[in-house]
Amino acid sequence: MIRLDSRFPFSASAEVASDDSVEVTRVTELSRHGCYLETTKHRTAGTRVTVKIMSEDQIFEATATVLYSRPMMGMAVAFRAVKPLFRSMLKDWLQESLNQQNQKPSIDNFETE
Repeated sequence: MIRLDSRFPFSASAEVASDDSVEVTRVTELSRHGCYLETTKHRTAGTRVTVKIMSEDQIFEATATVLYSRPMMGMAVAFRAVKPLFRSMLKDWLQESLNQQNQKPSIDNFETE
């Protein structure tokens, strides 16, 4: 399987809906063409799903196809149809993830509770 482009670390709540169910889950990696979701439900490669990703006050939605699924671990999906509004949101999220990766560690960035 050839990956179209790099996936970036990303953590956000998500929902995956198929014909028979809706599952609340988390996104752990994100790219321009898809994402990796933590999920306990196995879905066969090729299954069409709708993915909603919620980050802060934004909600991304796209139809997608399951590329592969690892039972009790997660699945990778490829986005099929992404509306322009959501493409822009995706681009912003990816840029934010890249910026966080390139940020040098600093005591000023350290937060205590």
